[in-house]
Amino acid sequence: MADTHKVRAGRIYEGRAHGEGSRVLVDRIWSHGLSREKANLDEWCKTVFFSTRLCKWYGHDPERLEDFGRRYRSENEEPQGAGSLEHLRALADLVQNNPASA
Repeated sequence: MADTHKVRAGRIYEGRAHGEGSRVLVDRIWSHGLSREKANLDEWCKTVFFSTRLCKWYGHDPERLEDFGRRYRSENEEPQGAGSLEHLRALADLVQNNPASA
């Protein structure tokens, strides 16, 4: 079986684990009450997260979830979203291919 990217989602309030690799915040809004130093991030990638417009439309309505997914994927096909998503894939490749460099 081929190796897969080792990407782990976590909460920004969790501490950075030893050997974790790149730590990237994927959200449009900075987390309340957390300093940048304490977050210990390598990057803040705002543009791959869904838009405020889409979030407001969705409103956590379970009946809109499928359409939300389709609309979110569509947003990430736009140049800015696609570039950000490609950048995250490159980070995952870097960690996968050379864990010591991340």
